[in-house]
Amino acid sequence: MAVPKVSLETINDFLAQRRIAMVGISRDPRDFSVMLFKELISRGYDVVPVNPRMPEAQGRRCFARVQDIQPAVDGVLLMTSPGVTEAVVDDCAAAGVRRIWMYRAGGSGAVSDKAVAFCRERGIAVVPGECPFMFLPHTGLHRVHGFIRWISGSYPRHAAA
Repeated sequence: MAVPKVSLETINDFLAQRRIAMVGISRDPRDFSVMLFKELISRGYDVVPVNPRMPEAQGRRCFARVQDIQPAVDGVLLMTSPGVTEAVVDDCAAAGVRRIWMYRAGGSGAVSDKAVAFCRERGIAVVPGECPFMFLPHTGLHRVHGFIRWISGSYPRHAAA
């Protein structure tokens, strides 16, 4: 699966939203999803956890589905398997979510070609296959990884005018 390109404008627009849901946060406090969850909260984001198997995550009420979240969120960060992503993007569309980030560090991550196409067909801005840490300021080694990708030409660029 080739990960579709995404513009920096789409990434920056997602990160400009302050209330986001994180779907697929783990129970394991050492899991990367928990580390990212805590980092986003420390940066002032209102992060709403979504996991149907947990009543709460990191002291916050956990919702079973994006459609259940009140008040609604401005974007959804998916930390799921591709198969789960395909179901969740439908839930996001039904909830009126206009921005979705499909996390990926290695392998396919949360990215599904079918889910990306679904989002684009419905006018949902989608970030397929990036790690938010590469785009947040002052994140140490993650920014170095982003710099290496920039040098190699695989880092997202600004959209052509």
